[in-house]
Amino acid sequence: MKTKINLLRRLLIAMLIVILSIGSMSACNSSKKSDDKKTEDSKDKNKSNNDSEDEDDDDEDSDDEDSDEEDDDDKDSKSDGKLVCASPKTCGALQVKGTRLCDKDGNPIQLRGLSTHGIGWFPEYVNADAFADFKGWGANVIRLAMYTAENGGYCTDGDQDGLKDLVYDGVKYATENDMYVIVDWHILSDNNPNDNIDEAKKFFKEVCGKLKDNDNVIYEICNEPNGGTTWDDIKEYAEEVIPVIRKEDKDAVILVGTPQWCQKPDEAAADPLKKFDNIMYTVHFYANTHKADLRKTMKAAIKDGLPVFVSEFGICDASGNGGCNEAEADKWVKAMNDYGVSYVCWNISNKDESSAIIDSGCKKKSGFKDDDLSDEGIWLKKMLSGASDNEKDGKSNMGDADKEEDGDDDEGTKVANDQFDIKANISNTWEGNGKNYYQFDLKVKNKGDDIEGGWKIELEFSSDIKVDQSWNGKYKAKGNKLTITNVDYNEDVAKGASLNDIGFILTSDDEELKIK
Repeated sequence: MKTKINLLRRLLIAMLIVILSIGSMSACNSSKKSDDKKTEDSKDKNKSNNDSEDEDDDDEDSDDEDSDEEDDDDKDSKSDGKLVCASPKTCGALQVKGTRLCDKDGNPIQLRGLSTHGIGWFPEYVNADAFADFKGWGANVIRLAMYTAENGGYCTDGDQDGLKDLVYDGVKYATENDMYVIVDWHILSDNNPNDNIDEAKKFFKEVCGKLKDNDNVIYEICNEPNGGTTWDDIKEYAEEVIPVIRKEDKDAVILVGTPQWCQKPDEAAADPLKKFDNIMYTVHFYANTHKADLRKTMKAAIKDGLPVFVSEFGICDASGNGGCNEAEADKWVKAMNDYGVSYVCWNISNKDESSAIIDSGCKKKSGFKDDDLSDEGIWLKKMLSGASDNEKDGKSNMGDADKEEDGDDDEGTKVANDQFDIKANISNTWEGNGKNYYQFDLKVKNKGDDIEGGWKIELEFSSDIKVDQSWNGKYKAKGNKLTITNVDYNEDVAKGASLNDIGFILTSDDEELKIK
């Protein structure tokens, strides 16, 4: 009997152990499922939050941009997300394929960097240590700006041998820092590059002959054609200068300026240079002056097949002064990244102006800390460093480029005129040197019969004015009145046609200048 009781006890204990084990396993499985569910819930919550943030971002972008469908014709113009971190050692001699700047193997690359100011005025910043600083920021290109017509310019009273030596030194220092380098024939006040075409041909023959074995050199043959210089003028110049370069260096990438301070790439897109390879066309912008309209023009030109290179930009206004517009600059950087456009910021100097990246009180020639930089310099360093960090992490800076920005919905002030329908917009305002600056852009359409032999537009303002800059017309200010007349290339206007790019910058004591 006792033996049976003991057996029964053992059996009950064994059954109890089994039951407890099953319960423990069930509890563990239940806990795991609960934990898994928490993880999934957390993932869903994060995804929901991210989606919400993305929607918020899209809402913010929708103020300036509308989504559009990508068609097959646009694929070459847009980034495919594959971007090589570009340096001469890794990428070699560059080439142009379609609208893209590419490495020696045809992979799309992007150059990002800085331009000197006039090397004849600020030669001290052409040094290896300064270039190393900028390399450390994430820059991979330096532009050497050599003025041609100003005081000390190459074609006026400048020391030609000394300027060429600075170019050679700059190329050497860029090469030592594994950077690309742009040799910039920096026309500005000479307006039309044909004015000094003979000097340009001599310069490029000598310089290209000396640098032809360098795989990291790009040639910019005319900085900012302006003052009524047409695309036909620029083409005529380019078709003479490019063969001089090609005779010495058959493959180097060449940058060609576009009309109106490099803001008319559409004209180049309509009639590009067809005799040469490895050609790109420049766009210049200053973010507090040039906004959505110029970005649209750049994007449209790229979609039309034009290879674009932004060889100069700033985040202040077009005068090189005024306030810095970081929000608008960020939009420009996004657009350039989206389309794989290379870009170079103006300028390496401590000149007392907003576009200088070094503070005017800083006397250093290298070893720049944040306290040594201007507002633009701090923004630039942060932007370049972020782009460089992305590439080190294997991420592309280039996006999908699927959005287009809206233009200004403001129809502008209507101006009475017998010949034209005119709408005037104030596209930008700023203060500088104790003056108020106003940039006006006019939309002008012939509402009558064909106009032949000239035209005139008269505007009246709320206060006295002076003309600071103007384009595509002759401008005369007297008191509070402005008279605009034609230049020789736009004196005839067909019925229903529009005048292109009539605009001007005025100064006035009036803090709220308006057209009456």
